[in-house]
Amino acid sequence: MKKLLNKPEDFVDEMLDGIYRAHPEVTHVAGDLRCYVTAAPVKGKVGIVTGGGSGHLPTFLGFVGKGMLDGCAVGGVFQSPSSDQILQVTRHVDQGAGVLYLYGNYTGDIMNFDMAGELAEIEDIQIRTVIGNDDVASSVVGEEHKRRGVAGIFFIYKAAGAAAARMLPLDEVARLADKVRGRTRTMGVALSPCIIPEVGRPGFQIGAEEMEIGMGIHGEPGISREALLPADAVVDRIMDRILAETDYARGDEVAVLVNGLGATPLEELYIIFRRVSQVMEGRGVKIRHVWVGEFATSMEMAGASVSILHLDDEIEPLIAAGAQTPFFRHFGE
Repeated sequence: MKKLLNKPEDFVDEMLDGIYRAHPEVTHVAGDLRCYVTAAPVKGKVGIVTGGGSGHLPTFLGFVGKGMLDGCAVGGVFQSPSSDQILQVTRHVDQGAGVLYLYGNYTGDIMNFDMAGELAEIEDIQIRTVIGNDDVASSVVGEEHKRRGVAGIFFIYKAAGAAAARMLPLDEVARLADKVRGRTRTMGVALSPCIIPEVGRPGFQIGAEEMEIGMGIHGEPGISREALLPADAVVDRIMDRILAETDYARGDEVAVLVNGLGATPLEELYIIFRRVSQVMEGRGVKIRHVWVGEFATSMEMAGASVSILHLDDEIEPLIAAGAQTPFFRHFGE
């Protein structure tokens, strides 16, 4: 293992300490560095809380800020945060309008968020939950509830955050978040493994000339392992799977996220977007919003994912709205 760290067991807390020192607009509560919150909660606004394992920056905590999220419970690398950490964050971000829980579809996260939500409701904090499940590779049509939440959760954060910033009520923020969830699809490809600091060795092996289509962000198995193809062919495989589940008509609009998994150069991500754009042009679908970069990584894994959100007149203004966090800036339209 070759990493720039001190003790592997201090990796997460030292990372968080660095973020707090660099970005005073976020802070922590309850004496716990892993209870990560905005330093300026807005009275009367719905609070939005996310959470999950470290190792995916900027997901999850990187999207806490103006126009997006209000708090994040931070787990160890690829580990869920505790229910107590989630509850502490919930208490801080509740400003009288209730709290939306918004996180990925992983068993540990579900269990701990459910427990925290029950405890919060005992304290008269209203809770609603939306669970991201955008990864088309992780389950078949008809069993979408089994799908993992991956990079497409960015779109749900963006829409929910904009809705809350409009001071909409909790049920409406949750409805809009769930609508975006249902209209988002993601699929990725992995080219290399990653190393969890406290483990010190790769979590899986993949050949130098191989790729795995559909691998999850924790190294969960994909749908096929095969010889590495040219970029356009890889994107076509991804887009075929995403488009098989959509009903785009000519003239429809989408938002596109091309996400690097941690060790993929930005140049390669733009080669990927080039092909995504060509595919959508061929279908007569307009790409209204584009983000290319690292949004949900897997430590130093090489690879990328493509997320597509089907826009409509209700969702598009939420995606277009401005936002500002330590890891994301959008000036809005």
